[in-house]
Amino acid sequence: MNPLVRLAPHEHRRRFLTRLGCASVLFAAPGAFAEALIQTPRQTEGPFYPDKLPLDTDNDLIIVNDSLTSAVGEITWLSGRILDAKGDPIRNATVEIWQCDAKGVYLHGKSNDAAKRDAHFQGFGRFLTGSSGEYLFRTIKPVPYPGRTPHIHFKVKFKGRDELTTQCYIQGEPQNERDGVLRGIRDEKVRASVIVPFAPVKNSKAGELAAKFDIVLGFTPTA
Repeated sequence: MNPLVRLAPHEHRRRFLTRLGCASVLFAAPGAFAEALIQTPRQTEGPFYPDKLPLDTDNDLIIVNDSLTSAVGEITWLSGRILDAKGDPIRNATVEIWQCDAKGVYLHGKSNDAAKRDAHFQGFGRFLTGSSGEYLFRTIKPVPYPGRTPHIHFKVKFKGRDELTTQCYIQGEPQNERDGVLRGIRDEKVRASVIVPFAPVKNSKAGELAAKFDIVLGFTPTA
């Protein structure tokens, strides 16, 4: 069993994975569309990588430990694949994400309004990829805070090394055009590769969203 994956709520996860449907065909196709791959750009880690990691670091950020109270925000299933330079999936890569809560507060002592942080939002999570290179998180749709457009931070680690730190953005978000970090990616195609749709999940009674963000690393693992 993957120690970085929370199995509860099992039913929510099962229903979401079922909704992925034909997308699973791509997960089983190593190197598919490799010629169209764009290497994911490096972006700043920012000042708010957690200064103290929570005890709960699994892939379900809206529930802390066994709490019965969930985080405030629009529930989002965030998934994707970690790929190498050839488009092949990378197994046993650790994917970390961190983001502010619905109030714009990070899991960091120096974040703005730290005392007002949503204690029911985990703020940080990890996932260990399997043979498909796929990761999955249950989190909230990111929100803006002064000076930044909504975004989610990513860090990918492989064999104990930090391979890539980047950020994921919301397609159609008006503030994207004014965000200095995002606009710092000069190549338009590369910039577009980190901006993804956050779309409603079909038949979700809770109004859940889904976003898919593939990350392409600039190397090919050796055996």
